[in-house]
Amino acid sequence: MSAVLVINSGSSSFKYQLIDLDTEQPLASGLVERIGERSGHTTHRGPNGTSERSLEIPDHTAGFQAMIEAFEADGPSLAEYPPVAVGHRVVHGGKRFFEPTIVTPLVEINIEDLADLAPLHNPANLQGIRAAEKAFPDVPHVAVFDTAFHQTLPPEAYTYAIDAELAERHRVRRYGFHGTSHKYVSETAAAFLGRPLGELKQIVLHLGNGASACAIDGGRSIDTSMGMTPLEGLVMGTRSGDLDPAVLIHLARRANLDIDGLDELLNRKSGLLGLSGTGDMRDVRRAANDGDEAAQLALATTVHRLKHYIGAYTALLGGLDVLTFTAGVGENDAALRADALEGLESFGIVLDRERNASRSSEARIISTDDSPVTVLVVPTDEELEIARQTVQAIAGTPGASAAG
Repeated sequence: MSAVLVINSGSSSFKYQLIDLDTEQPLASGLVERIGERSGHTTHRGPNGTSERSLEIPDHTAGFQAMIEAFEADGPSLAEYPPVAVGHRVVHGGKRFFEPTIVTPLVEINIEDLADLAPLHNPANLQGIRAAEKAFPDVPHVAVFDTAFHQTLPPEAYTYAIDAELAERHRVRRYGFHGTSHKYVSETAAAFLGRPLGELKQIVLHLGNGASACAIDGGRSIDTSMGMTPLEGLVMGTRSGDLDPAVLIHLARRANLDIDGLDELLNRKSGLLGLSGTGDMRDVRRAANDGDEAAQLALATTVHRLKHYIGAYTALLGGLDVLTFTAGVGENDAALRADALEGLESFGIVLDRERNASRSSEARIISTDDSPVTVLVVPTDEELEIARQTVQAIAGTPGASAAG
């Protein structure tokens, strides 16, 4: 029996999941957090339930040792389910990486070089890779990039209309994110419906604390709402989404906000939080239902932006076969789904209110039987997608180019 270990590493924590290759089911999962703090913490969910420990975790290397000890103590045994590879989520691959790629010293150099495009993510992802290589030195490590799925965007979709030489020199273009989720969900939707992926025009709405829309034609991403960074696009928990760039100039001049202040504003103090005082959609919904006008405006703004992208992407695709909601908010907020699709019958989108209101952890249709566009809710599984792509890479599929 064998498995793939999937790692999602942050600067002071990492999540992990051990996935059985035969069943594609998780055998165990966990979180190692507060790395580098006075007292670290581990949570391990295995066959015997959930266990937690508090201990000193000075760095990621110690964190991986703590994870291995959790497997030994609480199962499953890594001797019984030896990882054949370790798959790593890496946020930004620039235009260099368009496939899952076996990690080499050159790949690590490239991930580090791309850190200026994702300063909060790539360095932390690389920390996890290097610590995991020490913990599991005898198996291949594979980098799976959030941006890779969007490498099929045509130039007119990824190009910003600024000075071309300046943009090229500083790597300014749309890259897109949530690629593992958009890929997994669009392929799962096609399989669920029993229809060929290559024949479908799809829109996937990944709605969580971070949110993005993606237009997918025949399994290929042709446009996506996030841009050079995950800040562009939909209204998110704490991120502004689309914004007139002159707003930044105006605030720099009038509010005396420097670069760090603007970054803090747009990434951590905007979105639902900036509009309503909370970044949690559930709290916004409760407040709106109680008559809070700021929360009601936050919801209306979120819905307006969603309709904008649904309409735009339907036009770009030249029609629409399937629209799918996924991620925490998309999977669980029936009211938001209903609001986002209200009035879109002329687009061929007819929601079944009863189906939409039903709760389930399974993929399901929430449109009417006679709706020209099939509307789905499909739970995302980015860890499984990373495991699948890891297997693809070690099976000999050509890796990514390091050019550009």
